[in-house]
Amino acid sequence: MASDAPPLPRHLQVEVTGACNLRCRMCLVRYAPAVGRAEGALSYEQFLELVDALPALQRLTLQGLGEPLLSPHLLDMVRHAAARGVHVGFNTNGTLLSPARARALVQAGAAHVHVSLDGARAATYEDVRHGVAATPRPGQFARVVANLRGLVAARRDAGSATPYIALVFVAMRRNVEELPELVDLAADVGVDEIWVQNLSHVFSDTDAAGRYAAMRRYAADEALFADERAAGRALEVFAAARARAGELGVHLRLPRLEERETDRGPCSWPWEGAYVTHRGEVQPCCMVMGSDRATLGRLQDDAFDAIWHGEAYRRFRRGLLDGSPPEVCAGCSVYRGVF
Repeated sequence: MASDAPPLPRHLQVEVTGACNLRCRMCLVRYAPAVGRAEGALSYEQFLELVDALPALQRLTLQGLGEPLLSPHLLDMVRHAAARGVHVGFNTNGTLLSPARARALVQAGAAHVHVSLDGARAATYEDVRHGVAATPRPGQFARVVANLRGLVAARRDAGSATPYIALVFVAMRRNVEELPELVDLAADVGVDEIWVQNLSHVFSDTDAAGRYAAMRRYAADEALFADERAAGRALEVFAAARARAGELGVHLRLPRLEERETDRGPCSWPWEGAYVTHRGEVQPCCMVMGSDRATLGRLQDDAFDAIWHGEAYRRFRRGLLDGSPPEVCAGCSVYRGVF
């Protein structure tokens, strides 16, 4: 039986910055106060103190609600982790992934770089991923695709097998029809995989009129698994995309649209990994979205190992084990098996 006090995690996700240059429709950043670039950056010293306290660390993900390429320390963080033999990478919106940065990431030893692309056509993509004014940015789609090509070229020119390059597509009612076209684009660009995921959280545990009200409404309108008709059509599109991916030799990961029940859901995060925000808040996973929802400790108050083995963390794990999960898990797509 799983313990409520497991060994220190082998996987860590660190929000290296809370700042972002986009205001995407499905992201909490759009609905929260802006975070400045200087204010939002996790310092390199804080990063070292955290990761070097985890000698068994195997995988490090350098991302959170902010855009990782806005961190002034990102390359140093990648180099440090890679030198330790840790698999290190991140997800980016791709707008800042210039050819020079692509080459630097390859040289630094990034093991994976995932790029968000929520549409195969400019109009659809730019309707989802807005600029800081929360409005579409014409030309952004072409820029991201060009940057993707540059990353593939940088890896090829270096004669390197890494980073592993994936497109991340958040499937919603407004964009799911374009998934087969995205398979064609992925094959043309030469990426390794398309990772299709559902919206990560529906915020059903929150006050319908509270600070997460806009996110609740958006999830209700856009989540494929929240509507039988939308789910049925999405499954048809998934089948077409799967067939096309088979023809073109593109690895395609598709999510489930029906919930899956187990003794504690399919969630293993609180036993295997942790999420740390740029402010030093330690949370059980990256799916929570909101530091007021499930913060189990703060690094300015306690060392990470004390938090990991502390009563708040143990209570959280016990809730998952005994069938009384924390409320924040109720709307989580990983817990419900539809991520």
